Amino acid sequence: MRSMNTTRIADLRQEVGWTQERLATESGVGLRTIQRLEAGNEASLETLSLVAEALRVSVGDLFTSIDDTDFGSRVEALDSRVVDQQAARDRVTAAWRWLYVGIGVVLTLLSFTMGQYGLVLFLAYWTGGLMILIALRRIVLEPRLDARYPLSRSKRQVREQRSARPAPVDSENVS
Repeated sequence: MRSMNTTRIADLRQEVGWTQERLATESGVGLRTIQRLEAGNEASLETLSLVAEALRVSVGDLFTSIDDTDFGSRVEALDSRVVDQQAARDRVTAAWRWLYVGIGVVLTLLSFTMGQYGLVLFLAYWTGGLMILIALRRIVLEPRLDARYPLSRSKRQVREQRSARPAPVDSENVS
């Protein structure tokens, strides 16, 4: 980041009711780094990406203006890569989910022809299969997607981040 680029990090942080310490913890960067960023000092695109992810904004949204055209084009490229990687990750995850459902539909139809064993097949697939699918997703699929698409997050990671986040402070109702 160049000093001529004006950041909105302090404003964005305050909108969610976070201290600098909380933003440092949520983003995984040091407190001094947050203080330097808010003072307008330089930072790597990786650091800016971590801060933007914690605040749930694009890297470009961290700035009110970007005067350095080379830096601006790198920020735009990073934001574009984040969107592309998230879309690719979501497609792979959806494909696995549809594969599970497709196999389940076939096995359900097959179970109708099997009499009493059909009920066992039906229950075994839809309960045991779901538990196996969840385990495989967490143990095998998500780590591979994390490595292949490092700028993306799983829906579980997004939910965990949202649930760990306090509600924004409404300054009008604070006494």
